[in-house]
Amino acid sequence: MTRQVLLGIDIGTTATKAVLLDAERGIVAEASAAAGLSSPRATWAEADAEQWWDNVGAVSRRCLREAGVEARAVAAVGVSGMVPTLALLDEGGRVLRPSIQQNDARAVDEIAEFEAATDAAEVLARTGSAVTQQSIGPKLRWLRRHVPQAMDAARAVVGSYDFAVQRLTGERSCERNWALESGLFDLRREAWDPQLLALAGIEPELLGPVRWPAEVAGEVTASAAAHTGLAVGTPVVAGSADHVASAFSAGLHAPGDLLVKLGGAGDVLASLDAAVVDPRLFLDYHVIPGKFLLNGCMAASGSLIEWFRRELAGGEALDRLDAQAAETPPGADGLVLLPYFLGEKTPINDPLARGALVGLTLSHTRGHVMRAVLEGIAYGFAHHLEVLAECGVRPPRARVTNGGARSTLWKQVTADVLGIPLEVVAGHPGSSLGAAFVAGKGVGVFAEWAEIERFVRIAHTVEPDRECQDRYRALYRVYRELYARNRDLLAALASGGDAGA
Repeated sequence: MTRQVLLGIDIGTTATKAVLLDAERGIVAEASAAAGLSSPRATWAEADAEQWWDNVGAVSRRCLREAGVEARAVAAVGVSGMVPTLALLDEGGRVLRPSIQQNDARAVDEIAEFEAATDAAEVLARTGSAVTQQSIGPKLRWLRRHVPQAMDAARAVVGSYDFAVQRLTGERSCERNWALESGLFDLRREAWDPQLLALAGIEPELLGPVRWPAEVAGEVTASAAAHTGLAVGTPVVAGSADHVASAFSAGLHAPGDLLVKLGGAGDVLASLDAAVVDPRLFLDYHVIPGKFLLNGCMAASGSLIEWFRRELAGGEALDRLDAQAAETPPGADGLVLLPYFLGEKTPINDPLARGALVGLTLSHTRGHVMRAVLEGIAYGFAHHLEVLAECGVRPPRARVTNGGARSTLWKQVTADVLGIPLEVVAGHPGSSLGAAFVAGKGVGVFAEWAEIERFVRIAHTVEPDRECQDRYRALYRVYRELYARNRDLLAALASGGDAGA
């Protein structure tokens, strides 16, 4: 029997998702299992890697059962996930402590130490990224300082999807976008950077062999088969960073193609045919060899909306909050929000930034605040487009995906603030589709990368409301000035935090 079914798994911030992709029929099953994010201290973001593995087993079995597919029909498995997360494993592959997530901002002192010990321009040229709160090196240095027992016991440093690949196959693997976004990888030499590894306090042996996304990393072991319901010997590819897989499965491949992801963290990705390096953005390898993605990532977007809903809106349903926000005018009657609730990654790279809601009066309602939250996130996206333009990338339109794409208001506010049409990708399952296709490409189920177009459909296009443009342009300038003028005050507010394990 020719095997034509692919399993794609995505380890996300709030859920682990999976799809079964039939090469002829498209997606034949989907499954999801909730995942948790913990913030035990200000600016910390952690997760339980063992929960990821539990979820991998649950969603794999659910997809096979829903589709009525036998395990031996699965041709290959691909895994995507958040990047660059940081988990420590001991000699037996056991998790030593909670994973430090990509938007964690605890390593402020260690970032400063990295900056003091290196030349910023040279590090940027070598690695493609500035030293920021996302960088793995300062976090490893923080762990060495505050949790030395865990670092002493560590025999592997892995990301989210590399962890899943290792559990599935028993083989070490490091997909090259984790390597690149770690800030420890020399882009020019395509090898780990000795100076930066030394500053991080680790040996290269703790990092797995660097692989291309479609490269087969190993086969499903007997223990992983018992956990997931998959067949022993099923090939598993190295996989992909979640945002890279999502961009590919939304159809980004031509130079200048743009994706806006309305997810827990907000992403902006532009497809390029050659690497472009800017300290305000991240650089990624595309899943298609020879191409790149210029990437901006906000630390909190959908997670900020969920925080507002849970903590300040009494758990109100999101559609009700959307309706209340829609009743307020563009600009929320003078409210402007800074969305830096977990510090901020791109484009300001400031772990000491903090959220702010400015312009409140007694006439403002919950609907005004909800609209200000949506607009503040959109201003963050606009800041990224401004930086992209300075890099020579000026897309006339963008595609939009992820959970926020289900919100009519969030999409409209984003289109209005950015001033470009947003093409809504229909039924987009996100990174799991990209992971499944990459697995298929790795084992020859798909011959060409362009075959992904068979699984991409545009539902409709959200056109910007030109009558809002002047108002939003004025408030965007206020947004930019609020941070610029108050940066030192925000850092002073952040200085009350402490460090610990």
